[in-house]
Amino acid sequence: MALNILDFTTLVRNQVTAIQARAAGLVDFTIGSLMRAIVESNASVLQWLQQLIVTLLAQTRAATCSDSDLDTWMADYGFTRLSASQAVGTVTFSRFTATNSALIPIGQLVASADGSQQYTVTTDTTNTLYSATLGGYLVPAGTASATVPVIANTAGAAANALAGTVTMIVGAVSGIDTVTNASAFSGGVDSETDTAFRARFVLWVASLSKATKAAIGYALASMQTGVTYSLVENQDYSGNILYGYFYAIVDDGSGNPSSTFLANAASAIEAVRPFTSRYGVFAPALLSANVSMVITTDSTVTHSTVVANVNAAIQAYIASLALGQLLSYSKLISIAYGVTSAITNVTAVTLNGGTADLAATQKQVIRPGTISVA
Repeated sequence: MALNILDFTTLVRNQVTAIQARAAGLVDFTIGSLMRAIVESNASVLQWLQQLIVTLLAQTRAATCSDSDLDTWMADYGFTRLSASQAVGTVTFSRFTATNSALIPIGQLVASADGSQQYTVTTDTTNTLYSATLGGYLVPAGTASATVPVIANTAGAAANALAGTVTMIVGAVSGIDTVTNASAFSGGVDSETDTAFRARFVLWVASLSKATKAAIGYALASMQTGVTYSLVENQDYSGNILYGYFYAIVDDGSGNPSSTFLANAASAIEAVRPFTSRYGVFAPALLSANVSMVITTDSTVTHSTVVANVNAAIQAYIASLALGQLLSYSKLISIAYGVTSAITNVTAVTLNGGTADLAATQKQVIRPGTISVA
């Protein structure tokens, strides 16, 4: 049922009309009169009550509520939001003088260059430098550096650091002078958005019958946030007709999912697949996007800073592309201009050596290769 919302003027007018109709026009409603003040105060209260009703209706419908209210609505069905995950990676601790041994303790903190993200050194029993007795990684005398694993202290995509951006040691480590990350951190994913939560709920309802394409899609989407997939029926991976067989291309957002992730995807499919059907689970084929461009900036900014920001923006966009999603050549130019209004020109733009869009099949995912901005 549609809710008929009345504005302040209409509420006042309706009250005045009703009162005057019963009082035969003898009531004074001029500005400043007692009756007008009462009517206007009533209208204000009615507007407040209308807003309460609208708010209540919004919070009791999955299509219009948000955040914790949406979580509560979904909880009635035992349906929960996918949580955020922490970024992981490795950092290399180095020193200028390697005369004595040094210990990198488990739990040691490092941070991004701007201090906005912190990471904790974790245990890796396969690392030859790890010592359970000492509770850390022992860097022997004569060894200038050690590479150890870390995990972000805060879950979310913001902790997915680019290479060379984790360069601060929080506190001090005796015998260690510097730290850096040679490769980018990955795996950090924000908690499921309201829009994705609602979409997955629809898939869940459609999957209750099981043994359907929607059921398989729901099972894969529910593994963790950031999962993308494609399903191909009655064909093998090579494209040959094979009735009763299907395969899934599954990506965790990295473009190079682990064997553990693929095994988990197979288990998810196994729980809902049709009886007697056969299937396969494959990682996407990586399609590298090598980008180069030259930007011109005005005198209000530091050119090298803008270059770094454009490089980061392009890498972030390409890394966000889903399975089979095309990388538009013109989009790269748009991203560059969007970094700052201080960019006055973008020239010599190439994508994999040319000026054409880079297309991906449902088996492929595009990820950043060499990004060169000058």
